[in-house]
Amino acid sequence: MAELNYGQMMQRAMQSLVVEALRTVAENGLPGDHHFYITFQSNQPGVDIPDWLREEHPETMTIVLQHEFQDLAVGADRFSVGLSFSGRLASLVVPFDAILQFADPSAEFGLRFEPTLPDDDEAHELEDDADPAPEPLVGAEELDPSEPREQSSGEVVSLDAFRKK
Repeated sequence: MAELNYGQMMQRAMQSLVVEALRTVAENGLPGDHHFYITFQSNQPGVDIPDWLREEHPETMTIVLQHEFQDLAVGADRFSVGLSFSGRLASLVVPFDAILQFADPSAEFGLRFEPTLPDDDEAHELEDDADPAPEPLVGAEELDPSEPREQSSGEVVSLDAFRKK
């Protein structure tokens, strides 16, 4: 009989909370003063960010979803969002397994996740089982690249400023 891995069960439960929060925001927008700080492993399989952002943040990156983000979409195993960094628009795709921290400072709420690094066998299984047409993200819209888009600015910040001393 297999052992109960409470750590993995807790990780999945906490991820489901993040999924629900992001889905709610994708469908209804951010209520009140709520805003999210999301730190993720930028070097994890499935993370899709522009090369110039990966060069600046080769291991981890923190994004803020507050006033100026666009096209937030949530799937079963990942989310995507459009942000602007110093005037450069970027689309990011982040698997939930890559998230290290999720915080909503307005609610004094935060979660910390254990880093996940699949071993070589798991990585090959993931590649072999990869769905060639992943499930569409909730809230995703078809983008017409010829249409002008409103520019917004995002910012990468350190969570240290929000830690209690």
